[in-house]
Amino acid sequence: MKKAISFEEIEKGIETLELQEQLELMEKLIHLMKKSELSMKKKLDWNELYGLGKGLWNGEDAQEYVDHLREERI
Repeated sequence: MKKAISFEEIEKGIETLELQEQLELMEKLIHLMKKSELSMKKKLDWNELYGLGKGLWNGEDAQEYVDHLREERI
């Protein structure tokens, strides 16, 4: 069974790489992230989100709810 590498170990390993190697690693990571993002977009089913906000306002008028949220940010 493979032992998982900790984030700290990965970080230390990256620090030992030459600048060009770090840039190549970044390019590979960006490519992987873009690939993952594309596959996630394909998997999203917006119909699954239907009704998730039900009861969010708890009988409060939607505009009053938004105004209340904005007041909290100040």
